[in-house]
This record gives sequence, C-alpha cells and structure tokens, in this order.
Amino acid sequence: MKDTPAPIPVTVIGGYLGAGKTTLVNNLLRQADGLRLAVLVNEFGELPIDADLIESRDENVINIAGGCICCSYGSDLIEALRTLEKLDPAPNHLLIEASGVALPDVIAQSTTLITRYTVDGIVVLADADLVRRHGTDKYLAGTIIHQLGAADIVLLNKVDLSCPGAIQEIRHWLGDVCKDTHIVETVKSKISLPALLGTRVEPLLLNSDHNLPHADHHSVVLSIGRPIDPHILAERLSDTTFGLVRTKGFVTGLDSRTYMVQTVGQRCAAAAMSQPVEAIGYIVCIRCGDVIDRDALLAMVGEVQAAVD
Repeated sequence: MKDTPAPIPVTVIGGYLGAGKTTLVNNLLRQADGLRLAVLVNEFGELPIDADLIESRDENVINIAGGCICCSYGSDLIEALRTLEKLDPAPNHLLIEASGVALPDVIAQSTTLITRYTVDGIVVLADADLVRRHGTDKYLAGTIIHQLGAADIVLLNKVDLSCPGAIQEIRHWLGDVCKDTHIVETVKSKISLPALLGTRVEPLLLNSDHNLPHADHHSVVLSIGRPIDPHILAERLSDTTFGLVRTKGFVTGLDSRTYMVQTVGQRCAAAAMSQPVEAIGYIVCIRCGDVIDRDALLAMVGEVQAAVD
C-alpha cells in the first residue's frame, strides 16, 4: 500500500506595492537551515532572490543554496502548484509572494483546490509610513483593507522611517481595521522564520464580499536607451506631479554601470547592481485611479538626460 504523501503547508505573503515582500522572502530563505522552502512569485522581473543565495537558474526555476527553490507562476498558479508537489524530495513548506494588488486570502483559497496543500497562514506587510494613507485613499482603500483583513499576522514594516508617535497612531488604526490580528513591527522585513510559520489557528474562510471598491491600476513601461543619472531619475519619478505609487526598473548610469531605480510614493532609491541584469533600460511605472501621462514622463526623462549632455 502506497504511503500518503505528507501535506505541504502554505504561507501566503501579501501587502501593497513596495511594502517589502521580496525583502522578506530573501530574509526567510537565509534562515531555512535545512528546511526545504519553495517560493512562488508571480513574475521574476530581474529580481526576487539575492544573488549570493542562487546556485543555478533556468527559464522558470531558481535553485537556492540548501535545497530551496523559487518558481514563477505567472498566470497559472494551479499548474505551478501541481509541478511543485511532484518534486522529489517535496518541499517542506511553500511561500507564495502575492503581487502588490492581489488579495492574499483568494490566493490561499486557490491552493486548497489541490488536496496536498494546507493553508498555514497569511502574512501581510504594511508600510508604516504609507499604509494609513493608502487605507483611506478613495482608489486604494478597498484593496488595502481587504489585504489587512485577511492577515493572520501583519508586519508593520519600515518603522525606522516614522517617529514613535506616528507608529502608535498607525497601530491604533490597524487595530480597528484588522481586529485580533497580531501586529509585529519590523525594519527591512527582518523577522525570524519560526515566527511566521504555523500562524493559522482555524480553517480559512474566503471573504465573500466581492463588492469592495478595489483600486484601478494603470501602468506604463518607459524605455530609456541612453545612459542617465539614476539618482536624479529616481528623485524625479517620485515627484507628486506624476502621481505614481510605485516604479521599478534598471538603467545604465553615467558611469556605464547598471542601476536599479525604484520609488514607493515619494521615497526613492538608486543602487548599482552587483550581478548581471538582462532587461536594462526599462522602468515600470504604476499609478492608481487616473491614467499615467506617458508623454510627461518621457519629457522628464529627456530633461534629465539633456542636463548632462
């Protein structure tokens, strides 16, 4: 008689754009210590796994030191789940990094369509500086409140960027939004792996309220074929004139090195890459509610480039 395969517990990691989900995944992989973790992400970009953790990669799978793997599921989560359960040895635990606008409880519910998977918990990251603003925004509130309400544990991340008084106000607000949910303050998504495993204490119930006003997101991809000052570009992209909630991409700097440029609201950063990047010269820009003025963004890029010509 064939043994029944052991169930694979699943932790879904959610949270709005730029809250620190990918940083959390990398932190958790560093703590695996013999536990075979599998990670599913919606898309790789260029992105999610730190270079020093990678042993090898192919088109759809990144092999990570210690027997962990990372896979992209794109638009077919169920097919990715079926592929993972056939691995020998099978993963001990599965982490699913949801996209910034996804509803983590819906993703968790989807995993239960395959009997081998059990929902271990839903972790939602919240940007301490932005979550209340987003949670009361006419375009974003439905998505943010739904994400927080689905959480077994909320990581109030980036608390180092806010004053203690503001953090207390945010915690009080979160207490009203997601009652009885454990809230943990974090900096750079740092938390121990055991603290996030086994957080669900009762069966998952899918939120049946589908009438919440979720955000209407618009995106454009800017093509930047010439070298540019990445720091000035990041600063200009964070200007409230453009109304962008998130940008991320890779450009060639004036020193011929590759830089990752990203913004979250009015915060911005540009950092030189220490590993090769394939898709250079593209910036993804995301805005909620109103459409993006692509021409204005391209004109801004031209101004930044002209300043050094």
